[in-house]
Amino acid sequence: MIRLASFALAAACAAVSLPAAAQFAKPDDAIKYRQSALFVMGQHFSRIGAMANGRVPYDAAVAAANADIVAEMAKLPWAGFGAGAEGGKSKPEVWKETAKFKEHQDKMVAETGKLAVAAKAGSIDALKAQFGTTAGSCKACHDSFRNQ
Repeated sequence: MIRLASFALAAACAAVSLPAAAQFAKPDDAIKYRQSALFVMGQHFSRIGAMANGRVPYDAAVAAANADIVAEMAKLPWAGFGAGAEGGKSKPEVWKETAKFKEHQDKMVAETGKLAVAAKAGSIDALKAQFGTTAGSCKACHDSFRNQ
């Protein structure tokens, strides 16, 4: 059983380490993957925003659950931005300014992690403050790298 688990872990690590282009059969698959991950993340982020902006009543448990999903989803779309996956709503700058794009990616992942921590604090004020900062990191990336 341990040998099987070790093999499964090794296979999973090898699959994750493959270049993004090898993970998708066609460039359109990569585009759909990243758009889908970002869509799901946006849906859960909007639920938090509705609470932070007073459009729906604040519920600490719901905020925390959605923030956890946002933080996990924030880690996913980047595999869909590999070489050969240009297009969709992404500007060509994603592939021309890779260091800047990576900086925005890292900032968003970090801010969504902080959002999950703030949501678990059970304070609407903490949630509001971090929601604004997290939204700013999303906007900064969209402004630089997304066609509107």
